[in-house]
Amino acid sequence: MVTFLVALLALILGYVIYGRVVDVIFSPTDKPTPALVHDDGVDYIPLPTWKVFMIQLLNIAGLGPIFGALQGALWGPCVYFWIVLGTIFAGGVHDYMSGMISLREDGKSISEVVGNHMGKTMLFIMRIFSVVLLVLVGTVFATGPAMLIDGKLLSLGSVGAIKIWLIIILVYYFLATLLPIDTLIARFYPLFGVCLIVMAFGIMGAMLAGVGGHVMPEMVLANLHPKDMPIWPLMFITVACGAVSGFHATQSPMMARCLKDERLARPVFYGAMVSEGFIALVWAAAGVTFYESTGGLGAVLASAGPGGVVYDICVGFLGPVGAALALLGVVACPITSGDTAFRSARLTIADWLGLDQKSTNKRLALALPILGIGAVLTQMDFSIIWRYFSWTNQTLAMIVLWTGSVYLYRTFRGKIYYIIGMIPATFMSAVTVTYILQAKEGFGLSTDVTYPVGIAAAALFLFLFLRTTVLRHE
Repeated sequence: MVTFLVALLALILGYVIYGRVVDVIFSPTDKPTPALVHDDGVDYIPLPTWKVFMIQLLNIAGLGPIFGALQGALWGPCVYFWIVLGTIFAGGVHDYMSGMISLREDGKSISEVVGNHMGKTMLFIMRIFSVVLLVLVGTVFATGPAMLIDGKLLSLGSVGAIKIWLIIILVYYFLATLLPIDTLIARFYPLFGVCLIVMAFGIMGAMLAGVGGHVMPEMVLANLHPKDMPIWPLMFITVACGAVSGFHATQSPMMARCLKDERLARPVFYGAMVSEGFIALVWAAAGVTFYESTGGLGAVLASAGPGGVVYDICVGFLGPVGAALALLGVVACPITSGDTAFRSARLTIADWLGLDQKSTNKRLALALPILGIGAVLTQMDFSIIWRYFSWTNQTLAMIVLWTGSVYLYRTFRGKIYYIIGMIPATFMSAVTVTYILQAKEGFGLSTDVTYPVGIAAAALFLFLFLRTTVLRHE
């Protein structure tokens, strides 16, 4: 219990102290934001700050901080360490930078932002990369909720029930992608947010109260994975959205088009990431507490999947009524990320092609094929899609962190402000390169090769960054 409370306090202090440091570095101004300059009644719409925060939180808090944190808990309470440090020094910085830079560049999609600072080659790569990631996210966040709804909430009791729920979810995604952002998303997200917040605080309260006789274990810096899977780099990829996530960079520009003041960037972007870190911390703690051992957690994950684990924990800690509300919150998380994933894919392609999106027909021309591809991908193996999503997601985070570092160097030349992006960018470079070399969906190489090569690759990226920025102008 003590370890969990210390981790929770660290997240709060991280927002108060380090979040303030990042905000001071960027020096927000009273310059009119894209929402005020380009108000089009569709994507650029000034919204109340609390709504922008809630939408940002629900956009980024998909299955990652729940399913990812539960699977990260297989390594034991040491996962707290990554969730806290990753959220404060990597995820929060990543989300703030992607949101603030977009805010200062007319609310452009992250692919355009990266291209503006990293060159035409990276612009092309990022356009493809972003669209692929967003469609994968939309697909994962349609299949996951459909399985959870049919398995635990509103089962239709037939072989094709999950497909029926998939169709219902995809129809909603289509409408959320097509209609103005204040028609569905800004209207219903506060309700979903209540479910999400009640779920997180309810489970945390039950754990702290020792409901069911469960005792929260203290953190140990040891590998407790039941299959002895290495912590590096697997845990850092598995937790994903609960510590740092490239997907967030695709969502931040969408809210940059709705924010009324630059000075609100810290509570909206950095604050939403810290809130997601809290959600991940709660679920990681629940995973290691409820089953009393990583072996017990691993057995249920293997037999019932993360959805089954979520159900067990909700019922065990909150009872039937509380479990229903908590499960609604868990279902709302991926759905409120999946809809905006497809919406962000539309905006990314629109920025790419230079298509104005005020016209319904032009939005329709992009929304239909995007959702069509997503519908086809839902027929693939969910676990395969999730694994590729996880690596793609963290690779995008690495690219965005390097982009933010370049932006900070060019904007504040002569000062070392770029270090707040450079350090996590270097770390994530080592994580992503090591993982793709080691994972079975990658090259499947041994750790004797992947560890030194991953570190060498990160060192090379760091050298290239310094050579093209600091060293070039000395």
